[in-house]
Amino acid sequence: MDQTELSIVIPLFNESENIPILYKELNRVLDNIGKTFEIIFVDDGGTDDTFEFLKSLSKKDKNVSVIKFRRNFGQTAALKAGFNKATAPIIISIDGDLQNDPADIPKLLKKLDEGYDLVSGWRHNRKDSMSKKIPSKISNWMREKLLGDGLHDSGCTLRVYRKETLENLQLYGEMHRYIASFVRARGYRVGETKVVHRERKFGTTKYSSSRMAKGFLDLLYVKFWSDYSTRPLHVFGSLGLLQIFSALLIFLEQMVKAVVIGGLWIGPLLLLSVLLLITGTLFILFGFLCEIQIRTYYEKVKEVPYEIEVILR
Repeated sequence: MDQTELSIVIPLFNESENIPILYKELNRVLDNIGKTFEIIFVDDGGTDDTFEFLKSLSKKDKNVSVIKFRRNFGQTAALKAGFNKATAPIIISIDGDLQNDPADIPKLLKKLDEGYDLVSGWRHNRKDSMSKKIPSKISNWMREKLLGDGLHDSGCTLRVYRKETLENLQLYGEMHRYIASFVRARGYRVGETKVVHRERKFGTTKYSSSRMAKGFLDLLYVKFWSDYSTRPLHVFGSLGLLQIFSALLIFLEQMVKAVVIGGLWIGPLLLLSVLLLITGTLFILFGFLCEIQIRTYYEKVKEVPYEIEVILR
């Protein structure tokens, strides 16, 4: 049996009208590529006829696999389940709403062959409403400022990965939009190429305004984990020392004022110095606790805080 060369992972939530069209488009593109492939559909707890169609499709096509969640767990969980099931060395993720064009897959694969480990799509001409485009632009701007990953569009699901980039990658919440940033932080080469973005014809968008706030919180986590996952004491200890230093400066200033003017008045500034001294000490203690937890985490999951590219001898 030939080894599967491409795994296509498609997260779905109530996309029954889009799936038949996407399936035909995918097969046409993949047949032209000339590589063996598997298609993995992940039904994220949908309530329409998506699963019934996928069930019949899997019986007719041996290249189709289907995963069905008991309830809606979100796109990140759906992608993670698909990645875990994928068997090919090259994995492709694509949305199930037809807004990503499968015809762009050969372009991404060609970019991957230039020496990249992950290639992400850039929806440079988005066919979405302003209520989606403006929050997306703000999110991309904040991500670039905090992470500096050089990407224009972190929200595009159309990506091509080498399988090793996804190993030991822990994905929760809304982390799917930061996969490329995580992979880049681990030392892999990440590229980007322009892709077509189409208007949604069937179904309804799953985007909501609350996702921006959740995405921002996830962004802060990515920043912390990328820079300080092996040294949390450095960030919390630094903040603690800064507060203690500020407390000492305020206390000295109050002491000098008491000597010059005469008398010591316990006012707001003196109380602030005491508060900063306490919180600074707590930050340092919190850093020690985080350090212990991080080391316990790496020991428990048998994960190492580095990535090896090659070993000679």
